[in-house]
Parts: sequence; structure tokens; C-alpha cells
Amino acid sequence: MYLQEHEDDISLIEDDPINFCEAMKSSNSQKWIGAMEKEIKSMRDNDAWDLVELPEGVKPIDCKWIFKTKRDSMGNIERYKVRLVAKGFTQRGGIDHIEIFSPVSSKDSFRTIMTLVAHFYLKLHQMDVKTTFLNEDIDETIYITRKLCVR
Repeated sequence: MYLQEHEDDISLIEDDPINFCEAMKSSNSQKWIGAMEKEIKSMRDNDAWDLVELPEGVKPIDCKWIFKTKRDSMGNIERYKVRLVAKGFTQRGGIDHIEIFSPVSSKDSFRTIMTLVAHFYLKLHQMDVKTTFLNEDIDETIYITRKLCVR
């Protein structure tokens, strides 16, 4: 099978905003605001954070909005997805944090599961857990800034 690039490549249809200011200037700003409100509501519902004053001598981690237009196989917009992420790469191991752990599946694990499903004629269901990272307690206190407009 050969894959060819097409002139109507859906990945080239629209550029996603790279920051809050750009999202607010776009023609879809109201849709981005709605997606941002859903993200904040999800974090509030899961008690992901508390709004507090920054203690003296503590260096906060900056945060950033990530904007992504989700499309179906025909290139039609399904939804606008927004995530508020901490810029953890600014931290220093052993000073700002003790350990980093991010559970992800590997290709080998996926292949093993698919082999078992096929071999035993099992049914496979896929699901997306939108807030899976919010369900783990951590022992450290992390402070992030609430700057929204990064230029």
C-alpha cells in the first residue's frame, strides 16, 4: 500500500493558536473560551488545585494553555480541546521535585493486548479518560502561576 499526500490535507486546514492571546484574536475565540471553561470546571470538580498566595521564597512554575482542534476522518471539526499544563521542564530534579512518573502504554503492551484479544476472540472496548492525571495524589506542594497571556 502506498500513501500519497493530497492537496486537501486536513492537517493544513487550520493552524491552532499557540497561546491564549492568539486564541482570543481568532475567529473561534468563543469556542476556545468554552473549551477553556470546561477544562477549568473539570479541574475544580476534581479538586485539582487551590488558589493561594505564593509563599515567600517559592519559585512558581509557569503554566500554558494548549489548544487543539479535533477533527473527524473527513476533516470536519468535532470539538475544540484545551488543556492547562504546567511547564514542568523548568524544574530541577532533586531540588524542585523528587520523582517523575507518567504512566503510558508502550507499543509492546498494545500489541500483546491486541494479540490476546484476537487469539481468544475477545471484545475490545476503547475509552478516553479526560482527567486521568487528576486522580493521583502527590506528596509535594506545587505552585503554578496564573498568567494567561504569554507573548
